[in-house]
Amino acid sequence: MTPSGGAADGRDVLIGIDAGTSVIKAVAFTLSGRQIGAASVVNRYVTGTDGSAVQGMNQTWADCAAALRGLCDKVPDLAVRTAALSVTAQGDGTWLVGRDGPVGDAWLWLDARAAPTVARLAGDTMNRRRFEATGTGLNTCQQGAQMAHMDACHPELLDRAEVALHCKDWLYLNLTGIRATDPSEASFTFGNFRTRRYDDTAIEALGLGGRRHLLPEIVDGTQVTHPLTDDAARQTGLLAGTPVSLGYVDMVMTAMGAGVVGGAGDVACSTVGSTGVHLRAVTSDRVHLNDEGTGYVICLPIPGVVTQVQTNMAATLNLDWVLSIAAGIMSDMGQAVTHRDLVAHLEGWLAQAKPGQILYHPYISDAGERGPFVNADARAGFAGLSAGHRYPDLVRAVAEGLGMSMRDCYAAMGPLPSELRLTGGAARSPALRGILSACLNAPVRVSDRDEAGAAGAAMMAAVAIGAYPDMDACVAEWVTPLLGAAEAPDADLAQRYDRLFPAFTATRAAMPPVWDRLARMRATTTGE
Repeated sequence: MTPSGGAADGRDVLIGIDAGTSVIKAVAFTLSGRQIGAASVVNRYVTGTDGSAVQGMNQTWADCAAALRGLCDKVPDLAVRTAALSVTAQGDGTWLVGRDGPVGDAWLWLDARAAPTVARLAGDTMNRRRFEATGTGLNTCQQGAQMAHMDACHPELLDRAEVALHCKDWLYLNLTGIRATDPSEASFTFGNFRTRRYDDTAIEALGLGGRRHLLPEIVDGTQVTHPLTDDAARQTGLLAGTPVSLGYVDMVMTAMGAGVVGGAGDVACSTVGSTGVHLRAVTSDRVHLNDEGTGYVICLPIPGVVTQVQTNMAATLNLDWVLSIAAGIMSDMGQAVTHRDLVAHLEGWLAQAKPGQILYHPYISDAGERGPFVNADARAGFAGLSAGHRYPDLVRAVAEGLGMSMRDCYAAMGPLPSELRLTGGAARSPALRGILSACLNAPVRVSDRDEAGAAGAAMMAAVAIGAYPDMDACVAEWVTPLLGAAEAPDADLAQRYDRLFPAFTATRAAMPPVWDRLARMRATTTGE
């Protein structure tokens, strides 16, 4: 198919902005989806001993503008060639804006200060009704929980605010002057995934009925654009009036770009990077709401289609940790090595070790775990070690722990998927792909798309300006041709992991009392 809009007047480029927690990327694509340039700027945030994780809002916008200027330097005549741009960003968090601009720094999804409020709200009888509306379990990452905590402990923040935004919404405000959010974040935080609108029950369950005026208008970036303002044009190097589309949250934009929809069967998509995000696309009437009340239901920019989502706080961070052990020992012996040196040995270590010998639960994050269960005190651990095990066995166990945890997440959403599309750091390792494939007993396909999140956002802009009639048509040209051949799981390994998985879940279920006691001991030791 040939895109139908944009090129006649020389505007043959779409820009996708993906503002992550640590890096902001601006990526240019042709109207048919070929990447032609990219620029990035390192983003910064600050953590505190009180569990805070904050980011300067004005600095984040300045970094976004700098990334766009950098893209202009790399793509000739970008300003006059740009048909539209779209923005996605890190999800959850709270970006408050008052009459004169930001109300302090943004609370990020990493911020854990709302934990006491989450515990209180989770025990309320209305929480299940909120979950059935939003499809999303309550945790400290979310804007709803953070605003409820602010309302109880820091009401002056909400008193000074005129609107509560998310990161991409804040950038959209700076690009267009419009205060808005999208259907994905609006519905999984304060709304109903079936209607894609705000929901009174969800808002009341959070105790935020008196703060409803802070919730912005919901706009769908595949249907509505707003023009780039004169001020934003001066700061970014683009032309005033260029259409700007508000993308959905980064998790589903990355999944769209990597292939969460398209093809036969029950397709799923996992982003296995520093954190793990596991998604499956279903129609709204097929959503499986688990008894534990965990996970997310996030709308896709396709009518009636949503993603069920479970997320791990740490994925390849576990591999980074086990590799750092080797680096530390070698450094102590006077043989300094780099992380890249050790990654080069990963395939060999995985091949040396026998599969399924040791259980590893990959909860290495200081924030605990949130998928498929929520426990801020959860911590990583090995089970089944013996004197005969060596370092490659530990590396293999950590890799298998990622696969077991992925399976744990998908099992909480219903039947295991029939095909897995994989993106993120794990996709580069053949051995790790094989482990993940066998853990799910499903073939794996890897996209050749470098910047899936920015591509997902740019695809929304492509539909918004009429380059494609709908998202399905855009997926057929932007996504499907870039998917690699299916890599079938090893049948013997899949059977072994089938037998291992019940032990993984049984051990995980038995650990909360231990995690609780260790947390109390840490608090006593550190004075927290």
